[in-house]
Amino acid sequence: MKTYTPSRSPCPIFRAARVLGDRWVLLILREAFFGAERFEDFIEPLGISRAALTSRLAILQEAGLMRRDPPEGKRARYVLTESGHDLAPLYREMADWGAQHLFEDGETSRDWGKSFPSAPRSKSAQP
Repeated sequence: MKTYTPSRSPCPIFRAARVLGDRWVLLILREAFFGAERFEDFIEPLGISRAALTSRLAILQEAGLMRRDPPEGKRARYVLTESGHDLAPLYREMADWGAQHLFEDGETSRDWGKSFPSAPRSKSAQP
């Protein structure tokens, strides 16, 4: 099982990549932005194994991007924290960039960029 080890690098991009640099993590967060909350909500659209999903959800919780509600027991919901919601602008930009640069002429993509909600700015990000 993968585990999350925070980086000691002085580079914020390196630290962010340590958490977000896994394709499953990126896609789990995408599904959370689209409303997935229950464990089963993530399985089908992603085609991810139960073991991989369990591992990545644990990483996202340890990194403070998602929380499990309630913390114990069955039928838990996995919800974005304020820190997780703060990633919405990054997801919109990533979706727009991918649509603009990674599709061939005539190929269509869903307008993912407009699908991500506006995230409230965290208190630490306020001037």
